[in-house]
Amino acid sequence: MKSLFNKNDYSEISARIRNLQASSHPQWGSMNVSQMLAHCQQPVRIALGVLTARRSVAGVLLGRIAKKRMMTEETFRKNLPTDKSFKVVNTLKFEDERKNLLNLLEQFSAQGSSGIKTSIHPFFGKLTPEEWDRLTWIHLDHHLRQFEV
Repeated sequence: MKSLFNKNDYSEISARIRNLQASSHPQWGSMNVSQMLAHCQQPVRIALGVLTARRSVAGVLLGRIAKKRMMTEETFRKNLPTDKSFKVVNTLKFEDERKNLLNLLEQFSAQGSSGIKTSIHPFFGKLTPEEWDRLTWIHLDHHLRQFEV
């Protein structure tokens, strides 16, 4: 299992993010590459305690079941619904969003499990630092595969 708390795994995901281009097009979904980069920042900000989000009704009803499934899978399925608090629809600067995501991931990785400041995810509910790490890795990998890196 890959982990952002592992230096080699963190380096791998960072290199994949650096390989993205402003012209990268998604293989599925409706977000452009800049929106995807901003979208991927949201759960990391929540984990680090920089951002707070309320539990969604869908999360309260389905989050625990979905969390069990997500924790046993290696990848997310294509076109899964996105929590409202993670949707990005505005126009953004690619370089800024890539830099912001890389900075957040550096902080997430460097601080390790002690850097996780919240245990509540808006959809999945209560998460341990290890679960935050696992879901963050799977989420990033999913979107990097979406953009073929």
